[in-house]
This record gives sequence, C-alpha cells and structure tokens, in this order.
Amino acid sequence: MNKKLNKNRNILIAVDGSENSKRAVLYVSEIINGMEGFHVTIVHIISIPPDDYFVSEVEKASWIGTKSLEGNKILQEHLNLLLISGYYKEDVETKLIVKECISIAECIIEEQKNLNCGTIVIGRRGISKKEEFIFGSTSNKLLHESKDCSVWVIN
Repeated sequence: MNKKLNKNRNILIAVDGSENSKRAVLYVSEIINGMEGFHVTIVHIISIPPDDYFVSEVEKASWIGTKSLEGNKILQEHLNLLLISGYYKEDVETKLIVKECISIAECIIEEQKNLNCGTIVIGRRGISKKEEFIFGSTSNKLLHESKDCSVWVIN
C-alpha cells in the first residue's frame, strides 16, 4: 500500500459476506470510481473464540482453516466487484485478519489506524433492536468509538 497517500484517500471497507457488505462495496465503487489517488482495502475479520470453545488444538486449527477459506472467498468476491466496475488492481487490496477480538468494531478501528485510513465503510447488519441491545451493533460501535475518521454505514 502506498503510505504516502493522504489519509483521507485511504478507505477501509469491512465485509462479512452479507448483502449489506456487498452494497457497501458497490456504494464505494459508485462514489469513488474514476477519481485518482484513492486506495481501498477490503477487510474481513475472523474473530477466534476463546480456547475453551474448542475441544482440542486440532479442532481449533480446523475451525480457523475453514473460516479462513470462507473469508478469502468473500474477499475475492468483493475485490471482483471493484475490479469489474473499473478499479485498478494496484488501487485495491484485500486483507484477512484472524485474531481474538473483544469486538469486531474494535478490530476494525485498530486496522483503520494501522492502515492510516480516513474512512471506514461498513454495511448495516440489519439486526433487530432487541438483538442490538443484547449483542450490540458493530456499526453503532464504530459510529461512537471511531476517532479521526469518517464512518459510512450503508443500508
């Protein structure tokens, strides 16, 4: 990635394979496509459950392997959306992150800082108010916890 780019021209799109994350990628494609100097990183995060979730290290490794294959497929599909719409391969990259996360939102914010992105784009998950109250909403957490960047939540 070109670190010399203006932070505001570095965009992180967090995807999970849902229709809303696909809409987020398509939205960025429509809004930014054709403008020079933008760099897009499509990120998929696999949050590893605590060790007591797995019976053995073999089971954990198998779970991570399966989720990584799924995550790479999701990233490739979203990358293809941007390339088909006219993005140049050198202006787009994908990143699979496999780690324990307190919350997906915190992992996204950490990656936004690491990549020096001025914008985070995420599709709204579409959970109910009850589910949001119990589990929290990634997009809501991003809106409230992100600093020094803009957050686009695509519905």
